[in-house]
Amino acid sequence: MLKVLQTAAAVTLLLASPAAAEFELSLYLGTQTASDSDASGYMPNTGAPISRNVNWEGKSFDAPIYYGGRAMWWTNSNLGFGIEGTHTKAYASTADKAAMGFSRLEFTDGHNIITANVMKRFPGAFEGSNFTPYGGAGIGVAIPHADILAVGATNRTYDYEMTGLALRGIAGMKYALTDNWALFGEYQITWSDNDVTIDGDLGGANGKLRTELVTHAVNVGVSYSF
Repeated sequence: MLKVLQTAAAVTLLLASPAAAEFELSLYLGTQTASDSDASGYMPNTGAPISRNVNWEGKSFDAPIYYGGRAMWWTNSNLGFGIEGTHTKAYASTADKAAMGFSRLEFTDGHNIITANVMKRFPGAFEGSNFTPYGGAGIGVAIPHADILAVGATNRTYDYEMTGLALRGIAGMKYALTDNWALFGEYQITWSDNDVTIDGDLGGANGKLRTELVTHAVNVGVSYSF
């Protein structure tokens, strides 16, 4: 994810207008949950249909932990453009896995959300203080690491897939420590439309899992501006 952010930052630098006033790098940790969602599709090998409302868990602090980062160009009008990557997570509950016929059903090397963001900040909103509120939105793609194994199957799905469109919403508050360094806290919501391929056994047909995932997170982080 850091390589993606570095590449995006370089592209943003080349494309930035002369009015660009400030470049900001931000890293954060937090606590993240995932809402229930309807899942449908069909099983690998057998083709048996899948249809169930799944209870997803975030488990933010289980390894690998939840985290994220973004690179933003802020213009003189306090409008920002950049890119963000978030390593969200989603584990299907034990009951749902058993009911659907899976021994593993999770996105835990990340249900990774990569978006291009547009943001707005409001310096001076609290006159005489170091606090600056901000908000924004992004559009991009979901690139989860699917970890799925059907009961009785021998071939485990364990790979990154680009599964569909992703959207992001952000609302937060930054506190300036110096001219360059700041702390921030924020709320984030992400939505993604996922069409996941489940690998079949040798000679068997692949399966499919389709679901929309919504995550909610409260983040705390540090940013550096230059």
